Amino acid sequence: MPGMSDSSRAIAGYWDAAASGFDDEPDHGLRAAPTREAWARRVRRWLPPGPADVLDVGCGTGSLAQLIAADGHRVSGVDLAPRMVTRARAKLAAAGLPGHFVVGDAAAPPFREGRFDVLLCRHLIWTLPAPEQALRAWVRLLRPGGRLVLVEGRWREAGRPVRPYVAGAEHLPWDGGVTADELATAIRPLVAELHIEPLSGDTALWGGPVNDERYALIARL
Repeated sequence: MPGMSDSSRAIAGYWDAAASGFDDEPDHGLRAAPTREAWARRVRRWLPPGPADVLDVGCGTGSLAQLIAADGHRVSGVDLAPRMVTRARAKLAAAGLPGHFVVGDAAAPPFREGRFDVLLCRHLIWTLPAPEQALRAWVRLLRPGGRLVLVEGRWREAGRPVRPYVAGAEHLPWDGGVTADELATAIRPLVAELHIEPLSGDTALWGGPVNDERYALIARL
């Protein structure tokens, strides 16, 4: 992408390289029926009942976007990695579902302010160099009464050393994830209400047991 910084190119390159095997993870590809159904139930509960305009930030290969579109919502997605976007477009097209996907910076999605009813983001915010700035940008994309749905966690709590996914990632503010309390503290001044839904104990979501903190934060303007 023109004007992309070296760090952004490195991040896009990393996720481009990961695109071909991304859906092999149970919670990425949602290929197993119990995992797919577990996510469908959660997403259905987090989103409004009627058709809504939903932005999937850091959409990856579009698995959650597919669930959202299948429920009749109007879904858009943005991802920095072109190969992820290509796969997301192909996934929804193969399912006969509409969706609008663009290559762009998830921290500053290329959409007009007040465009969406819901902004959904899963396992992305820990990768951002300025996550609190991104949160403010995301809130501006929402209509009055809109909601943020952030599926996040604090990874690596087992204590094993993990190599940074790109050079310099260890210096990111929320490298390794963010706790529910930390994220709630950052978001609370931007919204009217929020609640935390623990997800670690729902093994169907992850394809098996997990030992770290995972949760959804749902906030309304």
